[in-house]
Amino acid sequence: MTSRSNSLRYPEGTTQVGTARVREASVSSMTTAQRRIYEKTGVPPQTAAIDVDDPFDPSLIRPAKPAKPSKYRNTKCESGGIKFDSRAEMKRWHELLQMQARGEISELELQVPYVLAPAAVINGRKRPALRYVADFVYEKDGETVIEDVKGRITEGYRIKRHLMAARGLQIVEVK
Repeated sequence: MTSRSNSLRYPEGTTQVGTARVREASVSSMTTAQRRIYEKTGVPPQTAAIDVDDPFDPSLIRPAKPAKPSKYRNTKCESGGIKFDSRAEMKRWHELLQMQARGEISELELQVPYVLAPAAVINGRKRPALRYVADFVYEKDGETVIEDVKGRITEGYRIKRHLMAARGLQIVEVK
């Protein structure tokens, strides 16, 4: 039987190779990986590679955790190099592009920010401006339309919708 240090092999009982001292093959001198193999199989590490049929056996590999679904179960997607937060938002974008091509709407914009409150210092810490980002803004019959695709209306959105209404701006919600 031979001992192994890294990838070197030498006869059992050898105490020195050149100027290097050979450690005894014991559990305490094993690497973590070697110790885990030894604990699972009961086979010492120097023979583990020989005795194990396939170290990459799929039954030994733990599958990766599936991606955690988003909070509101939306699926982020991309179309034409533009990233969307949901399929519904992407679908509505395509509908609006067709409406613009037919001349029903004009000046279509995507992800338009509105400042609801300026930046402020609260308890000695500077806080950024409070913003609402509209999904789509366009002109229809001479009026500006602000649109937001919503699957679920959150409390944060309700507050922002209220602040937009206080400024005289109505948001059209698309389901």
